[in-house]
Amino acid sequence: MAVFDRAALAQVLANGVTELGLDLAGTQQEQLLDYLALLNKWNHVYNLTSVRDPMQMMTLHLLDSLSAVPAFAGARNVLDVGAGGGLPGIVLAIARPDMKVSMIDTVHKKTAFLTQVKAELGLANVTVYTKKVQELAVKEPFDVITSRAFADLSDFVEWSHHLLAEGGRFIALKGTAPQDERERLPGDWAVRELQPLRVPGLDAERHLVFVGRSITV
Repeated sequence: MAVFDRAALAQVLANGVTELGLDLAGTQQEQLLDYLALLNKWNHVYNLTSVRDPMQMMTLHLLDSLSAVPAFAGARNVLDVGAGGGLPGIVLAIARPDMKVSMIDTVHKKTAFLTQVKAELGLANVTVYTKKVQELAVKEPFDVITSRAFADLSDFVEWSHHLLAEGGRFIALKGTAPQDERERLPGDWAVRELQPLRVPGLDAERHLVFVGRSITV
């Protein structure tokens, strides 16, 4: 079992935050480390992620999610679909305490973990749902709906577009955005932008895929 070396992880996080140009207070970085410790602890029992080494979790999960934070500038109400272990939802909630972040997953053990993280870290801006996104109904639609390695782009949009506010957009965190996925988008939805991401310490392809309505109705 890999050792959870908090001091070493804190240094990698601090360096990554600097490299990404993010303005995160020391308390926020401590919250991110607390979250990583919980993810590492619960993962032994709940299998929240196939990544077992905390240092790899830092790069592949936390820094990967943090690299997307600037794309949510101006967002106020966000839904993370297929939130799993809280990526990017928990990371977004910590980095942007002014932003409401809802997370939905069908797997009870995953949402139990997210609820525990919310409680232990005191994340008042977090809401957790256990159900299929197709069955979710909310009073206030979301200005951004996001996902990370959740599903094919077309399914992601098809299943959740009823929750998106008028003028809102989807932001999918992907390794790549295959052309066939983009061509299968339903109705009047289209990829507006494909933004490459550079994740500190990671030599792999990462992109943000921005999806919006292709015509004005």
